[in-house]
Amino acid sequence: MSAPLASASLLHKQLKEMQMDRDLASISAGLVNDNIYEWEVMLMISDDCKFYGGGFFRARLVFPDTYPHDPPTMTFETPIWHPNVYPNGSVCISILHPPGEDQYGYESASERWLPVRTPESILISVISMLSSPNDESPANLEAAKQWREDPTEFKKRARKCVRDSLEG
Repeated sequence: MSAPLASASLLHKQLKEMQMDRDLASISAGLVNDNIYEWEVMLMISDDCKFYGGGFFRARLVFPDTYPHDPPTMTFETPIWHPNVYPNGSVCISILHPPGEDQYGYESASERWLPVRTPESILISVISMLSSPNDESPANLEAAKQWREDPTEFKKRARKCVRDSLEG
């Protein structure tokens, strides 16, 4: 079986498993234009999440045809103010970084992409990231600075994202 066919088959299986998993009630996933390599996901954030609880955040996962050997990319389509999300919505989280050693020595290889990771594990990690930002290696410097220096204003801005997510 060629690599693209093998990756497509694996992604079909993983999507079906996610859609059937009753424990993932806060995550919805489907294909964009019947393309198995592009998923639209909806993260319905639990009220337990300090800053983003109650929000409904839409995002895209785009998988390379070399998946699972290489990671997908994830981009929030719903605007979100977070230290680990670039202003354009791209998610910066270790598990989505290419496999291998980090050229800057910040992350160990085990923190980066591994072929055993799944779309489910990615989305669960991103939900966890929303509760616990990593401000040591931020994608959004302004959000990280506000997170550290003015948590009250950070919370106000994050809660506005939640309100906006419910209107869109």
